[in-house]
Amino acid sequence: MIKVFFHLVLDIGYTLGMDGFVFAAGVDERIEGTHPIYDFYAKYNNIPLKKMMRLAKEVGVTNVVVLGSYFSYFDREWKELDLYNHHPYIRSRVDQANMALSFADEKMSVSVLELPYIFGTQSGRKPVWTFLVEQIQQMKHITFYPKGGTTMVTVKQVAQSIVGALENGTNGQNYPVGYYNLTWKQMLTIFHRNMGQPHKKILTIPKFLYKMVMKSKVKQFKKQGIEHGLDLLELTHIMTRNAFIDKKYIIDAFAVEPDDIELAIGQSVKLSMDVIQKKIKTIDMKGE
Repeated sequence: MIKVFFHLVLDIGYTLGMDGFVFAAGVDERIEGTHPIYDFYAKYNNIPLKKMMRLAKEVGVTNVVVLGSYFSYFDREWKELDLYNHHPYIRSRVDQANMALSFADEKMSVSVLELPYIFGTQSGRKPVWTFLVEQIQQMKHITFYPKGGTTMVTVKQVAQSIVGALENGTNGQNYPVGYYNLTWKQMLTIFHRNMGQPHKKILTIPKFLYKMVMKSKVKQFKKQGIEHGLDLLELTHIMTRNAFIDKKYIIDAFAVEPDDIELAIGQSVKLSMDVIQKKIKTIDMKGE
């Protein structure tokens, strides 16, 4: 029997008789706060997981899968960017994964899925992509964006990866998750089409201009006493690269199947527009 928790349940009665446990809770880099923001991420991502790992081991859970971030993968791949020390959120995710894997032994298998951009919808939940749809709407005639790109998966492919990791994951393993690699321009073209603006121009701005935009945001955050989980100036080095991951990792390990990424992006965009236009009520991500 496999039970998947999406909430933090620390009552031992809920975990008795489990074979598998999936940690899919917490907050991501979109949540900002006061300095030191690392402590905020530790409070909602790392400390609860540590409690759950101890509980899982106590009741005899044999397989654990933690949903982490693909930033952890690029922290290993892009050593020259020193992501761990520049970005509190990335540091918290690397620390979370290392802590989780420290519980792995011959009795309890632990693996971490390093998840990238995810497209598709989850019933009742506000899409991650609402912020990007709003940004695009604010740029009336031309969408300005840096060079670079990212890997991505659909909701269905995440589900396949979770099941695959529970059933066939290698103990103590980090799994980079990615299937479709798109440049920002390719991704934004799909966004435009689903926003009813198929002919809207996309202008790739040079890195120095993108950095100037980030500098103004940093000044604004400082005035407000806000610290971001990602150092916005250092983020320019990430955003202007191709953060691509070979799909072979999840195909070989979990037999993840191809899916319709354009359809999934369209679903995310259309639900985001419904949320912005207040056509539907959804639950947003929050710490408390």
